[in-house]
Amino acid sequence: MITVERKDSFHLKISRVLQEETSHRLDLYLFVPGELGLNEHVISEDAFYYSAIHAKRTYYSDKHHLPLVLSRLASRGKLSTEQYRLSLSLYAYQYVVALDRATQGLLDTARKVKEDESHGESEESTAEDAVGRVGESSETVSSLSAGLHERLEELCELAQGILRRLRRNKPNDDGLYKYYANIDNYLSWFTEQRLLALLAHLPRGRDYRTIRERFLEICQFESEHREQEEYNASRVTRDPTRMSNKMRLLRRLIEYPVTLKQKTQELGSAEQKAVKGLATGLVMIFVSLGLLQARDALGNITALFVLAMAVLYAMREVFKDDLRNTLWRWLRKGRPKWRRQYFDATSNALVGRQLEWFDYKRFSKLDEQIQRVRQRNVAQREEVVLHYRSSSRMSPTRFLSGYEQTRETLALDLSQLTRLMDKGSHHVYRLKDGQVSRESVEKRHLLNLVVREEVAHAEPILQRWKIVMSRSRIVDVVKVHQEGGLAPEADATRDSEPAIR
Repeated sequence: MITVERKDSFHLKISRVLQEETSHRLDLYLFVPGELGLNEHVISEDAFYYSAIHAKRTYYSDKHHLPLVLSRLASRGKLSTEQYRLSLSLYAYQYVVALDRATQGLLDTARKVKEDESHGESEESTAEDAVGRVGESSETVSSLSAGLHERLEELCELAQGILRRLRRNKPNDDGLYKYYANIDNYLSWFTEQRLLALLAHLPRGRDYRTIRERFLEICQFESEHREQEEYNASRVTRDPTRMSNKMRLLRRLIEYPVTLKQKTQELGSAEQKAVKGLATGLVMIFVSLGLLQARDALGNITALFVLAMAVLYAMREVFKDDLRNTLWRWLRKGRPKWRRQYFDATSNALVGRQLEWFDYKRFSKLDEQIQRVRQRNVAQREEVVLHYRSSSRMSPTRFLSGYEQTRETLALDLSQLTRLMDKGSHHVYRLKDGQVSRESVEKRHLLNLVVREEVAHAEPILQRWKIVMSRSRIVDVVKVHQEGGLAPEADATRDSEPAIR
């Protein structure tokens, strides 16, 4: 299953788990409004690929306690020190990813509850139908609030349980303890930061007093735990910048052993040289024949003959590049442009390969599936389509022992598109209670992202996401269509499950 989330102001995070099958194919179609004026001359295909698409793969296990079990075996001398580091890092990394995703969803819900509550308080109407609408709105806010409270309670239980399981088996060996200390230090700080972020955005009111007190209790406990274990020097604790930089370094140390190394190679360099030589040779043949004909017709070297030579060489310079570009497009049409190789971070063994495509597409050239899912109307005919495709083949037998799956995270940077958007904002006038009010609004653009994932011997999964963007940020990301893969009931059940375990 593919998830698309807003990572920060301009980045989309596209995540998927690659199952035991060895071959996978992913297609991303980004539909950009034509009013932005985007084309391959404004942002070339190579420039967009290298600056806007960043892929990362890590080991993944749906047996959530397996990494912790392996780390305990290693701490008792039954596995190597490197296995201890790998297993504990994977346990920590999966917890961090799950907690980040869970808290982000709760933050979005909390903001929506606060907006609905403030909107409900500001509404004033005496009409009976208006009272009915306010009542229905209150019921919706109440249900959202109740669901949020329940999910916050569940998040506390899960986070505390995962940290307790980590700390049950503190290693005595100094060689193992340094890895344990780094991971425990980061997880304690990260948990505190995510809970504090939730506290800062929780709605005000008595309903959330208990959960607030519990969040504060957990954050206080984690802070005291780091002081008791003497993980950080006092000068680091007092300086938020130093603390943040240290934790960023610890995050990289955690991710390093579980993240696959990758090497990207641009394809077709030898073919490009061959095409260049072929085009030059073909043009020179015609130029040489033209010179021979001109000499036979004009006789000795004269001013007219020199003029004929100049014309022929000028034609050579004009048609050589055109012929070379035409041959190159014809030769590379439909073929991959890049090859990405994945290596195990510890053994440097090659564990998988991936071929990648990126190009501009016309809507009429898209296959029937994508056209149907996009569902364009008349106002959207001028959209520009950016197409990214990856086809990977992994070798699970060469994976880290005990793991047969990987998690791919694709970061899509849309900041280059914001440069094409209009600056500033404009004003909208509204009539409210007999008074005219002026409100400042910013111009927003709607992008569509269609995702298709194909796995060997399985039905393709197609999804469509709406991305609302302004010049300053990504405003919202909403999934509006899905077909294939899991049944709707199963998919809904899966989405309702807790994000961390």
